[in-house]
Amino acid sequence: MARGAASRLAFRARKSLGSFIAGSPSALTACSEGHNVQQVRNLNIHEYQGAALMSKFGVNVPKGVVISSPSEVSEVIKKHFPNNTELVVKSQVLAGGRGLGTFKNGLKGGVHIVKTSEVEEYARKMLGQILVTKQTGAEGKPVNKVFLCDKLNLVNEMYFAIALDRASAGPVIIACAKGGTSIEDLAEKYPDMIIKVPVNINTGITDEDAARVVDGLAPKKADKQDCIEQVKKLYNMFCKSDCTLVEINPLAETADGVMVAADAKLNFDDNAAYRQKEVFALRDKTQEDPREVAAAAADLNYIGLDGEIGCMVNGAGLAMATMDIIKLHGGTPANFLDVGGNASENQVVEAFKILTADPKVKAILVNIFGGIMKCDVIASGIVNAAKQVSLHVPLIVRLEGTNVDLGKTILKESGMTIIAAEDLDDAAKNAVKALRHSSLAS
Repeated sequence: MARGAASRLAFRARKSLGSFIAGSPSALTACSEGHNVQQVRNLNIHEYQGAALMSKFGVNVPKGVVISSPSEVSEVIKKHFPNNTELVVKSQVLAGGRGLGTFKNGLKGGVHIVKTSEVEEYARKMLGQILVTKQTGAEGKPVNKVFLCDKLNLVNEMYFAIALDRASAGPVIIACAKGGTSIEDLAEKYPDMIIKVPVNINTGITDEDAARVVDGLAPKKADKQDCIEQVKKLYNMFCKSDCTLVEINPLAETADGVMVAADAKLNFDDNAAYRQKEVFALRDKTQEDPREVAAAAADLNYIGLDGEIGCMVNGAGLAMATMDIIKLHGGTPANFLDVGGNASENQVVEAFKILTADPKVKAILVNIFGGIMKCDVIASGIVNAAKQVSLHVPLIVRLEGTNVDLGKTILKESGMTIIAAEDLDDAAKNAVKALRHSSLAS
C-alpha cells in the first residue's frame, strides 16, 4: 500500500464512528466529530458517470443525458427525449441529500420532476449555483452539470449496497425491501428487513448468494432470474472496477417489471488508480476540499478538520497521537497533515502554505521525530516558509531525532519567534496556551 493511502487509511480508521456492517449505517459515509469530511481514500464519481459505468456492465439504468449549459437543453430534448412530456432534472454534486437541499439562490431541492418546457428554466437555476445539503456543510458545493433523465413509472423502491466487510474479510451485499429514503432511518425502523449476504472473495458470487439477496429485496413484479442476473452484474462491476462501495437507493421496479438502478453512489479504492485509469480520470476536483487537492499535488497527506491548531507531523501514528494530546489539553486540531518520512524542504514549505491559508488556524504545532526525516530539513523548510507567507499565529515546534541539534540551531538563528518544546506533551500544552493568549489578544 502506498504511504499516502496507508496514512489516510489509518486516520480514517481512527475517525470512523462505527461500522455499518457491525450495525452503524452512518459509517457508509465517513465523517468526523461535527465535521463532514469527504472520504479521500475512495474516489467518488457523479451520478451520471456511475450510470454510464453500470450500463457498461449490463446493469439497467434510466436513460439520461448530462448537460453543462442551459443552451444544450433544447437540442438534447429534441434528440433524446422527443416523446417525453416530463423529465427529471438532477443537479450533480458529490454529496447526498440533494432532493432536500437548498441552492444559495433560493431554489429548494436539487432534484426536480418538471415538464419538458420547464427543463431549461430549472437548468438555468441550478447550473453555476451552490447547493447546500446535509452532507455538504454550510459552504455547499458547486453544480457544474445537471443530469436529464427519463421519468420512470416506479411501482416499488428497494435498497441495495455492496461494501467491504472486515468480519468476513470480503465484500458483503446489503439489501432491504424498502428503499428510496435514508438507510439510517430504515435501519432504525425496520432492522429485521435489512439482510447481509457475505460473498467469498475467492469463489465469487454464486446463484445461491444472488438469490438470497433477491429474496431480501422482495421484488413485486420483476422476474426473479432477471433480478439474480442484475445482482451478479453489480457484483462483477464492484470487483472489476475496484469499488469500495456500490450503494443504490433506490433500486427500483418499473411498471413493466424491470429492475432499475435509479440512483447510485460509487466509490473506488485509490490504491487501484494505476489499473483503473479511465475511472480515475473522472475525478472532479471542484467537488473536493481545495486544501486537500493542493496537498495531494505536493504529495502530502492532508485532511481538514474544524479545530484551531494546525498540525504538521511526520508519520500517521504520530499525527494521530498529536491530535489526541491536543484534545487532552483542551485544544482542537485544525487538520491532519502528515509530511511523511522523506519529505523535501519544498514539501515542508507547501505544507506551511496550506496551514497558514486556513483562516480557522490560530496556532501551528510542528511535531517531528527524525528517523528517515532529518530535523534540519524540517527546520530549513519552516524558515523558508516563514519568508514566503505572513505568519501571524503562534508557532510551536518540537524536534527530536536525526540532526536535531542542527535543526534547533537553524530555527534559533532564523530570528523567528518560535515556542520551543522539549516533548510532545509540552508542545501540546504550549500550543493550547498560545492559542488562548492569541484569542484574548484579539
